[in-house]
Amino acid sequence: MKENKNKNSRFVSKDDMRKEIRGLKRKLELAEASLARARLISTVQNRTETILNDSLKKEFQFFSLVLENITNILLLFDFDGRFAYASETFLKAAGIANFGLIGGRHFRDVLESVFPNGTLEKFSAAVEKAVVQKNTVSIENQIAFGSNKAPRMFYTSITPMIDDSGKITGIMALFNDITEINSALETANRANLAKSDFLASMSHEIRTPLNAVIGMTAIAQSSSDMDKIRYCLDKIDDSSKHLLGIINDILDMSKIESNHFELSFSDFVFEKMLLRIVNMIQFKIEEKHITFSLYCDPDIPYAILSDEQRLAQVIMNLLSNAVKFTPAFGSVSLRAEIESAKGGDYYLRISVKDSGIGISEEQKPRIFKVFSQADSSISRKFGGTGLGLSISKNIINMLGGDLWFDSAEGSGTTFTFNVKTRSVSLTPEAKICYNDVRILAVDDMPDVLLSFSTYAEKLGISCSVADSAKQAFELLEKGSYNIVFVDWKMPDIDGLSFVKSLGDLSGKGMIVIMISSADWSEVEKEAKSAGVKEFISKPILLPVIEKILDKYCEGDNKEAEKTDDFSDKTVLLVDDVEINREIIIAMLKHTGIKIICAENGKEAVGKFAADPDKFDLIFMDVQMPEIDGYEASRQIRSFENSKARTVPIIAMTAHVFKEDIEKSLASGMNAHIGKPVNIEEILSQIRRWTENTDTE
Repeated sequence: MKENKNKNSRFVSKDDMRKEIRGLKRKLELAEASLARARLISTVQNRTETILNDSLKKEFQFFSLVLENITNILLLFDFDGRFAYASETFLKAAGIANFGLIGGRHFRDVLESVFPNGTLEKFSAAVEKAVVQKNTVSIENQIAFGSNKAPRMFYTSITPMIDDSGKITGIMALFNDITEINSALETANRANLAKSDFLASMSHEIRTPLNAVIGMTAIAQSSSDMDKIRYCLDKIDDSSKHLLGIINDILDMSKIESNHFELSFSDFVFEKMLLRIVNMIQFKIEEKHITFSLYCDPDIPYAILSDEQRLAQVIMNLLSNAVKFTPAFGSVSLRAEIESAKGGDYYLRISVKDSGIGISEEQKPRIFKVFSQADSSISRKFGGTGLGLSISKNIINMLGGDLWFDSAEGSGTTFTFNVKTRSVSLTPEAKICYNDVRILAVDDMPDVLLSFSTYAEKLGISCSVADSAKQAFELLEKGSYNIVFVDWKMPDIDGLSFVKSLGDLSGKGMIVIMISSADWSEVEKEAKSAGVKEFISKPILLPVIEKILDKYCEGDNKEAEKTDDFSDKTVLLVDDVEINREIIIAMLKHTGIKIICAENGKEAVGKFAADPDKFDLIFMDVQMPEIDGYEASRQIRSFENSKARTVPIIAMTAHVFKEDIEKSLASGMNAHIGKPVNIEEILSQIRRWTENTDTE
């Protein structure tokens, strides 16, 4: 029995046990490896989840920060149109304390009290359209967030938010405030329109005088009648000056806008400046039969320090406008007064008043703006660049003053400006002491008589005044006069009848000068046959009286009248344009001066080098082929010759900006004349540089 039991039990050897142990170890190792991998995967997953959560959290924080600080208004609604989000800009604009007060409420309920009438309906319709079309819908309208706030223009984009399955989950509305953009765009459009109108006006303004120049030239060429030819030449001269004025206005405005506009101060005689201005505009005044008066405060210094050219430009602009906008037989007045004085400083107040069309309330804000007139139709009817008043205001502001106006539509306009000046110790050029000269002024205008009395006192001569022919006869019975100034058009007895009643004037040794503010051509012949020596135009200024006294009265220290005789002088004229050379030669023909021409700088240098002592003066153009005027001047100055260093070189060029003048002087030139040239300026330069060249 025992033997069988031993046979049935299994016998386990040591080798088998070892194998089993090794197997168990491998299983254990595999289990440990699997466990380690599981732990590693769990750790990675945990870390990944942490990283993702942190990233999402940061993204959420970032977008929350963006939404809180967005300057535009952003609204988010769920699919049912209920508020899911509103930016802080909306809450502040609408006066809502916090989002909790509107969250979950339908947008119509919230916006009903925020948007003005009609705006909410337009917004709701756009939302429905965006949902139906599943696309962005944009609208533009004015919205006033709150009853106390001014409406502003918004460009609103309404966009449905669609998930991956194509289902709309919400709606986003973004409001962009475009009020400033629209305003800037409107301003830019107005500016472009104004500039377009300005260019159209310039085209008309430039073509009009050019048409006159071309047309009158053709008429003169086809005519042998000298009177007609002179008439044509006068019209060509007027048109050319008008065209030059237009170009100068454009250049001035360009310099002002580029900050290159500069003033040039000098001493000048104030009343002589006024006289030049009046002489320039007298023709237009007479053409329209306008009554013109001028008052110059006798306390204004004889000479002042200011920019004469620019001050005259402003007064001329104002007078030109006054005459332009005043109908025939209207009135224009110019007054120059002292506003205040302190020491040697004087504040002048100058005004120009007219009885013209006036300025409406609507037009007033545009008066001093660039590229515009009060009304574009004014430019078409009356002409003009629309720059004059803007330029004038800039000039006066630069001179330390201001320019303003007072006007009503249909009641005329008064432009006034004040400007600071300084008196200077400049005495009259020719102080003549007249021997017992007595004058009589006869005029029905008190201002004219006051002018005569004031100027006579300044000149130290005796002056009587009469406001009618009857009073003048009474004065003539009591005493004798050397010169009688009598107005042509007076009530009761006019000037011509008065002169005829005087009888033989030559036997009485009396000179009669007729004064008038109108065209005297119709009575000139008859008046001269009655003994009138000459006619002079109103207004009467000191230089006018001085000229008459100098012409008809013997005074102590009176110098002989100078004539321009340069027959012993030789000029080198350098210009590459033939017609320019012809003009200068014709202008100077009466002086007897010898003119040698050169067509460019290279030729000029060669002619001067051949005989330097031959030339007393050089007129040098600037822009020329081969060698320009600057280089030609430098080369002439570099010669080892005393005449090369002293010969006066005058730039004669269309380059007239300050920097052009400075460039001319830097190249060795002595002075500058701008084109188109003025004969008086040329003669003045010749006198200056040839009478005493060594001292210059």
